[in-house]
Amino acid sequence: MSRGNTYVVGDIQGCYDGLRRLLDKVKFDDTNDTLLAVGDLVARGEDSLNTLRFLKSLGKNFHSVLGNHDLHLLSVVNGIRKSKKSDKLEPLLKASDLPELVDWLRRLPLAMKIDDRSVMIHAGLYPKWSIEQSISLSDEVSEVLKADNYADFLESMYGNTPDNWSENLEGAERLRFIVNACTRMRFVYDNGTLDFDNKSHPSAVSHSTSNTIMPWFEHQNTQLSSEQRVVFGHWAALSGQTNSHQFIGLDTGYVWGQSMTLLNLDNSLQVAIDA
Repeated sequence: MSRGNTYVVGDIQGCYDGLRRLLDKVKFDDTNDTLLAVGDLVARGEDSLNTLRFLKSLGKNFHSVLGNHDLHLLSVVNGIRKSKKSDKLEPLLKASDLPELVDWLRRLPLAMKIDDRSVMIHAGLYPKWSIEQSISLSDEVSEVLKADNYADFLESMYGNTPDNWSENLEGAERLRFIVNACTRMRFVYDNGTLDFDNKSHPSAVSHSTSNTIMPWFEHQNTQLSSEQRVVFGHWAALSGQTNSHQFIGLDTGYVWGQSMTLLNLDNSLQVAIDA
């Protein structure tokens, strides 16, 4: 059998019907094609339960990184955080196969290489890191998430500090920064400090602030070559606009009534459906 297509889908957020419509549009073959996802598989959409069931059923033909909503689900399941009504997670939380779905979810990484020159991370690549370093740091978090006592890590995961990277960070602070950079980052200050206040389109950031903070992908990353590329989601307000072929944003806000986008990695073409 010939090798099928490899696709990357933007933030699904429990929008099961939209996902299936998008896959139907490209005639996705679940025995031959491969689907990758940029994270935020669950929450806010109408059917997180069937979304996870379907993605898990794809077996080795599906790979994903974790987004902030996926980590939040793990915290809710472990009683560390409460589910918001707007997350629409109730059917999933009551499902008989919840333990198997959670066990599968927590084995997903924060960052993964998708080919020789590309990495996929939910929020993006922190400007002080190389692709190789992001994979290595993702592995540190994965090791903890795969452990039996992973809920201990989730207890210490929340918070905005430390907000700048140092190789000397240890323990919970080190892991917290890695999680924040990989799943929550949008704007970054000149010195590498993460900004957690602004979620809007870059054009909406005030001039007084825009001299000191920029979208992470506009910072000069001296460890990234011009041939390398970063595929990410998370930032719906961007609508995928980075003005760069190197940084490919796939969260186009389907759950907010906009569109869901699929990137064909083999020919770099994007296909979208409207909500």
